[in-house]
Amino acid sequence: MSATALTNLRYRRFVSIPTPIVPAPVKPRLRGVIHSYAAVVAAFAGVGVIVGAAVLRSATAAFACAVYAVTIVGLFAVSAFYHRVSWKSPRAHVRMKRADHSMIFVFIAGTYTPFCLLALPSPVNWWVLGIVWAGAIGGVTLKIAWPGSPRWLGVSLYILLGWVIVAVSPALVDHTSVAVMVLLAAGGILYSVGGILYAAKWPNPWPSSFGHHEVFHACTAVAATLHYIAVWLVLTAG
Repeated sequence: MSATALTNLRYRRFVSIPTPIVPAPVKPRLRGVIHSYAAVVAAFAGVGVIVGAAVLRSATAAFACAVYAVTIVGLFAVSAFYHRVSWKSPRAHVRMKRADHSMIFVFIAGTYTPFCLLALPSPVNWWVLGIVWAGAIGGVTLKIAWPGSPRWLGVSLYILLGWVIVAVSPALVDHTSVAVMVLLAAGGILYSVGGILYAAKWPNPWPSSFGHHEVFHACTAVAATLHYIAVWLVLTAG
């Protein structure tokens, strides 16, 4: 070892070389705001649809709508909590990320529930309900076991589970109105487009206030509204 190298080695032992500071990514000011308001609106709307189902239809309808209401409020509330809080603990952040992504699967199955129990004939409705809830449980298991899974994988599973209804669309057409089908299709397209944009992280219009994730959240809020209207149309048609 040369004298210069030996001197450098001794110097490094006694002098602390500062580590470059990498700035944390800036969270847009509106991150989670859309879902915060959506959770409150969904809570009131959920109570309304449960009461409406009990008055207009039956206890089964009220139960189906209760499942739907709980999952939609859960989705928006968990998402709002996860995105609004600046998590200091990496462990807490991962746990909330698991909960946030898992709730999407639960919400998809919850949305299917009133349509399966109120708008599809038996036994088709039970087959569809079983498939989507089994898929939701599988998706939750994936998110808990592999919270760092690629975005494209989660989005692909969300979209696949969300469009299972296409397989029984003829039966759904026979038992619902054109308006219901249009609302379901429009909402499904919005969810799918939002998921694809989420995976692509595009567009990112105003990074400091309203970024790509807010675009995704806006798509989900509008899509959920369309499906909520469809639930009411099914209830009033019975």
